[in-house]
Amino acid sequence: MSENCIFCKIANGEIPSATLYEDEDFRVILDLGPASKGHALILPKEHAANIFELPDDLAAKAIVLAKKIATTLKEGLHADGVNIVQNNGEVAGQTVFHFHMHIIPRYKGDTVNMGWKPGELTEEAKEEILGLFKNA
Repeated sequence: MSENCIFCKIANGEIPSATLYEDEDFRVILDLGPASKGHALILPKEHAANIFELPDDLAAKAIVLAKKIATTLKEGLHADGVNIVQNNGEVAGQTVFHFHMHIIPRYKGDTVNMGWKPGELTEEAKEEILGLFKNA
């Protein structure tokens, strides 16, 4: 736990939250600034600034938990879909530097904006990226 991390304090129960789920590794809370009705955050109790610092076992548990929470929210709130979002680094939209996943129920006609303009995969970029995984 990092003593100056707000999400560490929330995940470990030092700061009250609207908790949807809790186990030995995670706390799932309602986001105080929701993108849509039911927007939840999955917070590991162990501090990791981002996915690169998160231990593999917790990363695996996080995605299983995300599926469980997303399913409950989608069915219970009659959502039309769900976004599962995880940002790493300021340029990627991360504002709190404690790994967390957003579970965002989606509804037809909502105003949540999560799109991007598709680019083009050039042959040069494709070869460079494929090369990164040749011996991975």
